[in-house]
Amino acid sequence: MSIFSGGRAQASAGNGRQLNSRGTIRLGLQRGLKSEMALVPEASIAGRALVTVVAIMTFLASLTAGAAILISDASRGWQDEIAREMTIQIRPTAGRDLDADSAKAVELARAMPGVVSVRAYTKAQSEELLQPWLGSGLDLSELPVPRLIVVALDKEERLDIAVLRKRLSGAIPGSSVDDHRLWLERLAIMAKSVVFAAAVIFTLVLAAMILAVAFATQGAMAGNREIIEILHFVGAADSYISRQFQRHFFQLGLRGGAIGGGLAILAFFASATVAAWLRATPGGDQLEAIFGDFSLGWNIYVAIAFIAAGIAIVTGFVSRVIVFRHLRDLS
Repeated sequence: MSIFSGGRAQASAGNGRQLNSRGTIRLGLQRGLKSEMALVPEASIAGRALVTVVAIMTFLASLTAGAAILISDASRGWQDEIAREMTIQIRPTAGRDLDADSAKAVELARAMPGVVSVRAYTKAQSEELLQPWLGSGLDLSELPVPRLIVVALDKEERLDIAVLRKRLSGAIPGSSVDDHRLWLERLAIMAKSVVFAAAVIFTLVLAAMILAVAFATQGAMAGNREIIEILHFVGAADSYISRQFQRHFFQLGLRGGAIGGGLAILAFFASATVAAWLRATPGGDQLEAIFGDFSLGWNIYVAIAFIAAGIAIVTGFVSRVIVFRHLRDLS
């Protein structure tokens, strides 16, 4: 800057001229402060690199959060479906009629409060359930295939499973009740594990982004070290200097967050499209049963927008803190 070089030349001529030079410097700084001149270049290689890093971090964080939300929603759907049903199993017993025992179990279950409907599987339907494991074309007539009874439960009125189990065991030997409690516990543990893993990954991504912003801020300060020191020496407010860096890095973070969030939304749309293509296949049905249909709900949109905005705010805040610490060391 010519105003600073002119000030140095005048200061070498004597104390009186040095005072004039400082007055000229202060006048130039005041004009610069009023015009909010930028201390950090708007476009640079380091800035473009930081935008790329922030975009990648936002993309990974958005994918992690979106996957956790999808699995959590799917897990709640599984738990709701399982909690609304239970099964009664009637095993073949010597000297007893399996069909009669199955019909009696249906009557006992229908008489219980909290039961909406009861459906018993026939012998042919029970044998069809074993085909995925035993294969088709086998004669299962000689095998002791148990009969299954599906009981649909009422959401409002709770079924006393202990009473039902006692009545079935007293009237029908070889009967058992499965309330899917074990499966519910496993689903809950799996969902909590996925959410915990997503939180750990999100924390690591955020920590890596903060380090990248810190290095970028230090590099920007190193490139403008002389200007920053002169501004601080002649009395420029620390808030002004730090605000210039905060504004610059906030804009970079906002740009990178928008790019990363947009790419994450496109990735979810692509996943939903691929899942729709594979929906008729066995593998696609299994994926849909486990993860859902990959459709973007409002909660995923809000999460991605929140992550992108939060990363931009964190980027600007980290740069401001680092500049403040540097200016305190100069004091």
